[in-house]
Amino acid sequence: MFGDFDLNALMQQAQKLQTDLTAAQEELGKQSFTGTSGGGLVTVTLSGKGEMQGVEIKPEAVDPDDVETLQDLIVAAFRTARAEVDEATAATLPDLPAMPGMPGMPGLGG
Repeated sequence: MFGDFDLNALMQQAQKLQTDLTAAQEELGKQSFTGTSGGGLVTVTLSGKGEMQGVEIKPEAVDPDDVETLQDLIVAAFRTARAEVDEATAATLPDLPAMPGMPGMPGLGG
């Protein structure tokens, strides 16, 4: 049914992949990523896990008559930082090994 399929090799690949993923996640968790908006008026810092670590708002960004703009700046800075986290995550994930019998499958060695 499986032809030349080697279950032991597949299990070893899966275990190595799990180890590599865990190491990559731990490394990312130690890093910080920042996003800014409004020309530096708002800065958001996230951990590599995407958890917010801090928000810095310069006084000139605070206008009691225009709270909506400040809210938008915070959201924009968060999104920029989150994009940095996502890019770093994609760059550090190990390449998935080729899987027997699954040619052409994105992320599965195809």
